[in-house]
Amino acid sequence: MHRIVFRWLIGALPVVFGVSALTFVLTSLVPGDPGRTILGANASPAQVAAIDKQLGLDEPLPARYWDWLTGAFHGDLGDSITSGVPVSDQLTSRLGVTLSLIGGAILVAAVAGVVLGVLSALKGGWLGRTVDGIALVGLAVPNFWFGLVLMTAFAVQLPLFPATGYVPFSESPVQWFESLVLPVLTLGVPATAPVAKQTRDGVLNQLDREYVRVLRARGIPERSVLFRHVLRNAAAPIVTVLGVVVVTLFGGTVLAETLFVMPGLGGLAVTAASTQDIPMVQGVALVFTVTVMLINLLIEVVYTMVNPKVRT
Repeated sequence: MHRIVFRWLIGALPVVFGVSALTFVLTSLVPGDPGRTILGANASPAQVAAIDKQLGLDEPLPARYWDWLTGAFHGDLGDSITSGVPVSDQLTSRLGVTLSLIGGAILVAAVAGVVLGVLSALKGGWLGRTVDGIALVGLAVPNFWFGLVLMTAFAVQLPLFPATGYVPFSESPVQWFESLVLPVLTLGVPATAPVAKQTRDGVLNQLDREYVRVLRARGIPERSVLFRHVLRNAAAPIVTVLGVVVVTLFGGTVLAETLFVMPGLGGLAVTAASTQDIPMVQGVALVFTVTVMLINLLIEVVYTMVNPKVRT
């Protein structure tokens, strides 16, 4: 375990540094002027230059990045250029929304994907072809289109869930759940496809192994063979696929939060990028990068637990 964490730290630090530097440079190349965005189109060039100087935007790009980097090492991500609010406060208030969305989506993808994959491997026939079809459709259909279909069907035609908005869990657990259903399904259902296909292929591969025939010849119940041996041995690639799915879900949250008007980090990133609010964009990118790296560490630990060969 210590070796895994040490190896993760060695790999994570350059990634976090590289992503923050690249994000800083790319955001600075976005056309527009934050000073002009703050003061409006009628501001004079002198007024815009004054506000840029006040915000430190007249300094060279490396100097601005160094200031941000030294502040980040001390836990200070700076203030938003457009609102003046500390970046860390904005990130803290919105992180729960994004994590709720991703957590629900990965739960849907994992449970539905494993169940469909196991059923497909055991039953075969039309169910196997259905899983293949779902996998193909899930990979091909854009998330925003699927989200619009869900919104039209279950918020407009059948008003079962709200079309937009988010209710915190502390205010109303029921309304919190209802506000998450459509965004979670928008991200989770398409993500089910690769999990189901990997589960089916893994279970089929294990069912053909010699040890399964030996277990069946010894009279071990079929349920025990499946859940205690086959699924356990097929779990390693499934865990790997789930890790990839979680990473892709972070990109999907930008779309889902915009479509369903949810106050999460994805929507914050879009707004900050459009106004060249570099400290806010840097903060969102840093949170996303660190979270993805932590998920990779978790996946590697779980992978080691389910696959003893990795420990040797």
